[in-house]
Amino acid sequence: MATVKVDKSNFQADVLNAKEPVVVDFWAEWCGPCKMIAPALEEIANELGGKVKIAKLNIDENPELAAQFGVRSIPTLMIFKGGERADVKVGAAPKTALSHWINGNLA
Repeated sequence: MATVKVDKSNFQADVLNAKEPVVVDFWAEWCGPCKMIAPALEEIANELGGKVKIAKLNIDENPELAAQFGVRSIPTLMIFKGGERADVKVGAAPKTALSHWINGNLA
């Protein structure tokens, strides 16, 4: 399963109301570290299939959502479970660290 794009029009349905846990990647086009972790997130999305959804939210296009969740630097990754924020990770990391963090939050 590839990553999905979310914005203010579908955030409620695709993230907060999702049955599975959702990792939201708050990013922007101009963010170098965001671009560095993007391929790893795509691979993790494919590897974990239906266990987790990985969604990308462009903060330049959705500043109100970034503000609502207190995003101050990017990349910021948030895991949502049952409509609630379960964990937050700020900054780029290698695929192994990202995968470990995500898997640790699936338990």
